[in-house]
Amino acid sequence: MNILICNGRVIDPANRSDTVQDIHVGGGKILALGRAPDGFKAERTIDASGLVVAPGFIDLAARLREPGFEYRATLESEMEAAMAGGVTSLAIPPDTDPALDEPGLVEMLTYRAKKLNRAHIYPVGALTIGLKGERLSEMAELVEAGCVAFSQANVPIIDNTVLMRALQYAATFDYRVWLQPIAPFLGRGGNAHDGEVATRMGLAGIPVATETIALYTYLELAKITGARLHITRLSSAAGLALIKQARADGMDVSCDVSINHVHLSDMDIGYFNPNCHLIPPLRSQRDREALSKGLAEGSINALCSDHTPVDDDGKQAPFSEAEPGATGLELLLPLTLKWAEREGVSLMDALARITSDAARIVGITKAGHLSPGARADICVFDPAEHVTITRENLKSQGKNTPFLGLDLPGKVRYTLVEGQVMFDG
Repeated sequence: MNILICNGRVIDPANRSDTVQDIHVGGGKILALGRAPDGFKAERTIDASGLVVAPGFIDLAARLREPGFEYRATLESEMEAAMAGGVTSLAIPPDTDPALDEPGLVEMLTYRAKKLNRAHIYPVGALTIGLKGERLSEMAELVEAGCVAFSQANVPIIDNTVLMRALQYAATFDYRVWLQPIAPFLGRGGNAHDGEVATRMGLAGIPVATETIALYTYLELAKITGARLHITRLSSAAGLALIKQARADGMDVSCDVSINHVHLSDMDIGYFNPNCHLIPPLRSQRDREALSKGLAEGSINALCSDHTPVDDDGKQAPFSEAEPGATGLELLLPLTLKWAEREGVSLMDALARITSDAARIVGITKAGHLSPGARADICVFDPAEHVTITRENLKSQGKNTPFLGLDLPGKVRYTLVEGQVMFDG
């Protein structure tokens, strides 16, 4: 179908473009911006007057809960949530059940997603078999099946010899390795940031050293092996300082942070709110401020939802026993805009963190921008209209978010995937 998106404010961070112009879509691609191509006849027109037209958002961490955790969410429910949030590309962590350590599992997941005809998925394969940290996965076969990188999710490898061999193998074939910095034993059994709040509430603490000790190890092994390293879900000022120092020493290492950690701190646990039980834990106000400013200045490369839907039974428990995680696909845009407003970041730079910057980390070249010939993955939204986050409004099967009841800016009006309107709000 040929679609004309007219009169919108077109913001394309990849091309540093911010202009009011028309976009002509056909054959699943962006045909032209501005003047219509010869012979183009629109079968549908979307009037985007007063709205922003941006590349579809790219989320670096979205657990869709299949296979293995369908009681928490299904591929169908989370794809609908992605469309409602303007998220057209999703990187899928490997901590499914079973883990994404076999080509058949990856192929099944991508086939199921393709049949649903919604967002594009980019599986991140398990670095080791079963995420057990003992034997390396068949990385070459997993890449052939569709994996874009390799990770342990939030399961650390205990044996550093195994980790070094995994990085050596990945470096040999130029595979990306995404690691969440968690030291294997330090903070084991903890469920909150090791600080005054945890002490006062009687919660077992997870010290910042859990992150920094792991980072020291990862960065040193990446230096030795030459592996392409991406650090996922930074949570502390000290961790960010180590990333900055590594770059100053000449290392090419990227990192991301979740929307939860640039807005919340351990103070937000309040009266043991289980929706604030996250991995990594919400840390101090000083850490939150450092992460927020690091994202603004570009030291942190991208923002992600860390979407982790949990069923009600998993959250209706004492804080220390509640299932960790928060839903986030539908909150990625509003919380990005809220962060940008607080830090004085331009709309273009804010959108870059969830479009072009995220695309570079995943290795996507045909999305994340609005160049002619690009895949027509587009989000049209109203930056001024506010949405109230309620259980009823969330399309995700997981209703677990610390932001319930808040009024946030950014209402998605249309989501297009390969030139098809998949959400019309």
